[in-house]
Order: sequence, then structure tokens, then C-alpha cells
Amino acid sequence: MLDPVINFFSRIFYLIGRGIGYAVGIILWPFLWAGRWYTQRGWILKTVVGAMLILWVGLYGYFFWVTQVWTNFNPDYVAVYNFDKRDVAAGEPVAAQAMGTAPKSCARSAIVEVTADLTDFNVNQNAWISSMLLFKLGFFGMSWDDTPFLDNKAAFQRGINSAVRRTAVELVDTLGRIRGTSQIDNDLQKARGNLQFTEDAWYFGLNPFGPKTPTPSYYRSAVKDLRTFNSKLEACNAVFDARADNLMQFIDRIANDIGSTSAILKDRSEKNNYGWFDTRADDRFWFAYGQLYAYYGLMNAAKVDFKQVVQQKNLAPLWDGMDGQLRSALNITPWIIANGSEGGWLLPNHLTTMGFYILRVRSNLIDIKQVLQQ
Repeated sequence: MLDPVINFFSRIFYLIGRGIGYAVGIILWPFLWAGRWYTQRGWILKTVVGAMLILWVGLYGYFFWVTQVWTNFNPDYVAVYNFDKRDVAAGEPVAAQAMGTAPKSCARSAIVEVTADLTDFNVNQNAWISSMLLFKLGFFGMSWDDTPFLDNKAAFQRGINSAVRRTAVELVDTLGRIRGTSQIDNDLQKARGNLQFTEDAWYFGLNPFGPKTPTPSYYRSAVKDLRTFNSKLEACNAVFDARADNLMQFIDRIANDIGSTSAILKDRSEKNNYGWFDTRADDRFWFAYGQLYAYYGLMNAAKVDFKQVVQQKNLAPLWDGMDGQLRSALNITPWIIANGSEGGWLLPNHLTTMGFYILRVRSNLIDIKQVLQQ
């Protein structure tokens, strides 16, 4: 009685096994053919091909390693600065100097310090992914950003760089000069120019054709320029204009910056909600995460640099609320980014979640701006 049933399922499992065997054979066939071809060649060609294969495996092994290992990534990195113990605004004298006995000393800028450290984190403590040759070549010609893997760190780094670029512009235009009419600081100007350099330059390019200076070299130069400015500021040979209107403009520019990111997340969430199969959801998410990661440090730094303004305007409660929202957003680190339907019950929508925190931070920034306008 059961023989036909047993035979049926046996036949099914046999066909499934045979199908899997065919599939494995198709996948392994190019490798088997290459192995046979290799064993039939002469030793010179074997040596050349073997060296190229070792180089290829080594490059991809290194590429996989640097994209997966995030050196010194720490959502609580702000705690290292001990900003609570800094009681002097940027550029202000740190202590009364004895007449003719000691050199004059002024407070360094926390904003400049964090900007330099974030860039150092991107290009010195970690490899800058976007300009690596294998990242530029993509996955069989397809951009890594259009795949669901090996692009998260690159997007995160670009998010940090977006915030750093915005800050460098404000340092040159307003914060590092008096009322926008004094001479632009040369080191800040060089830092801004270096940070605006394209994010994906390698040692050689096609447009224009020829050798190039890679992106990380420019960003490393920006780190040196920023730290040189801070050393001059510490020696009271530079300016940091910590006025309320400068702080208001800085906050307004940041609010606009993250507002644009929120719109990008909203657009992606509404038009491409394919759950785990949205291959661009991860880099949108990690770009936004990188921005907030950077602004978390920069906003804490701004509270120090504009210490007198914060105290005069009684901004501490609003600032602490914004700081809490920024830190809460950094707790969202899922293994897989899902862009599910906002009304769905099975898959989460991490883009909407990140967008919610961005809008909360932006609302806090607008509240601070309105107090500064009074």
C-alpha cells in the first residue's frame, strides 16, 4: 500500500539531488577547466598566472577585511574628550598670564578638534573605501552601492565626510574670522579645499587620463591643516568668532543638511519598500548614520566652543535633549537593513526609524535656533 508513496517521494528526492548536482557542476565547471588548463602549461606561464592569482586573492582578502572591520568605531566616542571639564570658550584666554613671564595661551576649538579627529578616523585609523580600486571596479562591473554587501562602511564614511565638509565651510566663512570681514585663515582655507576633493580618486584615472593623487592624501592634509589652525588658536594667533549669530547660522546649516538626508530616506522608503531585497537601503541607512555619528561629536563640541552663548541663552536643556536624540539614533545598528512597508507587519523599516530620529534632531536644532533669534 505504501510502496507507491515511498517510490514517489524517493523519485522526488532523487530529482532534487540530481538538480543540485547539476547546479554545483555548472558552478564548478569554470574552475575545473581552469585547473586542467593550468596543469598543462609550462612552468613560466604557471609562475606568472599563479602570482597573479595569489595577488588577486590577496587584494580581495584585504578588501573584504577593511570593509568588515570598523577600527575604533564607538558611538560613545564623545566621552573621550571630557567636554564637561572644559570651562573656556574657543579662542578665549585660558588663564591670566604673569606679565612677561609666560606665553599667552587661549582655548583650542573643540569643533576643529572633532572635525580633524573624524577625518583621521576615516582615512588613517581605517582605509578610505570609496577610492579603493576594487570598490571602484564594483561587483562584476556593478557598483557596490547597488549590491547588498561590502558597501556599508563606505556609505558610513561618506556620511561622516558630508558633515565634516559642511563644518569646514562654516569654519572658513564665519567661525574662523571676525564678522566675515577679516582675512580668511589660510590653514582653514586649505582644509576646506582638501575636504571638498572628490571622494573616489585612485592613483590613476581615465577622466582626465593619467596619474592622480588619491583621495586619502587630500584628507590627511586637511587633518594637518585643521590641527595647525588649532595650534595657532592655542597660541592666540588665530580667531574663533563665538558669537550667537554664528552659532545660529551653523545650526541652521546642519538642520538643512540632515533635513535633505531625511527627504532621501523618505523617498527611498516609499518607492522601494522591498524589505530585505532593497539593495540600496543599506547605503542610504549607513550614510545617514554616519552623518549623525559625526554631528553627535560636532554638536557636543559646539556646546563647548560657544559656552558663553549657551549659558547666556539658557540653552542647556534644549541642547541636552538634542544630544540625547543623537545618541539614541546611534543605538540602531541592525545586522541587515530592511526597507519594509511602513504599514507591514512582517519586516521592519529601518529607513523610517532612522528618519524619525533625524527629524527629532532637526526639530531640536530649530528650537535652539529660535531661542538664538530672540
